[in-house]
Amino acid sequence: MSDVALAPSVDARVPAPVGTATDAPAPPNQLISFAIGDDQYGVDIRAVREIKGWTAITPLPGQPEYVRGVLNLRGVIIPIVDLRCRFGQGLTSVTPLHIVIVVQIATKAVGLLADRVLDIVSLDGVEVKPVPKVAQSQRANFLCGLVTSDDAMIALIDLPSLLSLTHE
Repeated sequence: MSDVALAPSVDARVPAPVGTATDAPAPPNQLISFAIGDDQYGVDIRAVREIKGWTAITPLPGQPEYVRGVLNLRGVIIPIVDLRCRFGQGLTSVTPLHIVIVVQIATKAVGLLADRVLDIVSLDGVEVKPVPKVAQSQRANFLCGLVTSDDAMIALIDLPSLLSLTHE
């Protein structure tokens, strides 16, 4: 799998998802893969609004620790979720090389803080395997499947569960 080099000021724009809230979610045809440390994760490309370099955010009091603050993106206030923290691995030490993947979760735009974007992965003919439930893991609650691409395992993030308070 090749690394996708994105300058911090580059935005990747993707069309809005098709369908209504009453449609059953279709399996993804493509996903954006990204890294958090040495782990690879992916989200359905149809949920991605843009990918942008890290910029200063405004912290908000009284939020869960994994909500790092908010970002004003062209007049829209977007909460930024630190995925490393949400998965129980501590806060990310943010640098200008980190990226924010802006995704649409139901009616909300949310920014996902990650280390770097890796690739766009096509899932044509690739089987999405279930996440094994061997032990209770906080991270497993946010995953909806696993795929193998170029000998790398990519964990698919279940975006709606990221905002659910039941996994705390």
